[in-house]
Amino acid sequence: MPTDRSRRRRRRRARGVLVVTVLSLVLVVGLAVLFLRGVGPLPDPEGCRARVDGVVVDLTTEQARNAATISAVAVSRGLPARAASIALATAFQESKLRNLDHGDRDSLGLFQQRPSQGWGTAREIQRPVYAANRFYDALVKIDGYQSMRITEAAQEVQRSGFPEAYEAHAADARALASALTGWSPGRFSCVVHAQHLSAQRPGGAGLTPRAARVRRALEQVFGPQQLGGFAPGGVRTGHMKGSAHYEGRAVDIFVRPVDPENRRRGWAMASFLVAHAARLHVAHVIFDRRVWSAGGRSERGWRAYHAPAGPGDRAVLEHLDHVHVDVP
Repeated sequence: MPTDRSRRRRRRRARGVLVVTVLSLVLVVGLAVLFLRGVGPLPDPEGCRARVDGVVVDLTTEQARNAATISAVAVSRGLPARAASIALATAFQESKLRNLDHGDRDSLGLFQQRPSQGWGTAREIQRPVYAANRFYDALVKIDGYQSMRITEAAQEVQRSGFPEAYEAHAADARALASALTGWSPGRFSCVVHAQHLSAQRPGGAGLTPRAARVRRALEQVFGPQQLGGFAPGGVRTGHMKGSAHYEGRAVDIFVRPVDPENRRRGWAMASFLVAHAARLHVAHVIFDRRVWSAGGRSERGWRAYHAPAGPGDRAVLEHLDHVHVDVP
């Protein structure tokens, strides 16, 4: 039969186990919160953020890619940022900016467009560039869409059973569109972890397969561009010592002349490249005296770029007239 002393020992042992368990749970939860907030020695989780006029929009990398593509299509078509705002608010509501392979009845994709209603085939609708273009095709036919409330313009395109639902996303959509179309320079950035990839040899055009893929992705959305920094057989002069250009890992996209319109276009392309950095293995983007880098420095967003001292065209050295992008 247990004595009072043995019962007290068991109770103290049980209390000790309970205290240790509670403290362990608190520690685990605390570490999880710190990790999610990017505090401490662990890297920030991958993701993207736009911060414009006090509005902060946080996105996953998938959402950011789709948002950047929707905005880039508007820029490539010469549409105002308002068009991108309407499209982004619509995609926020319809799919949470995810390229869904399901929906109500036969609805699909970013805008939940339906093949049965003439938006295209199922395969076409699930291509973000195609889906965005079809949305804008319908939007530009609406007389006065630029002066409408975002939810009213979106409803004219979508004919939703919840016509006011799009307005809930209006503020986020405006901030995101402003950052991604270049009206708010450097206000969109992503955290992208460093990727350790094996070196590649340049192909016939003078670009490695990864660099060629970046070029194709950019021109698929923005159309043909004035490009430089590579050539068949490679380039050997014209860049800083150790430049990625000499290894076929870099592309320059020119936005000349240097003026406000081309500056906005450059920032739209730079933001698109950052949004797609994880998918395209982008290492650095440089434009307009700013630089973004994958890896640990991506947590700092866009940083000041210090051009090399010495003679030369400052517009070129400071990357005012071209967007530089390179890959590992």
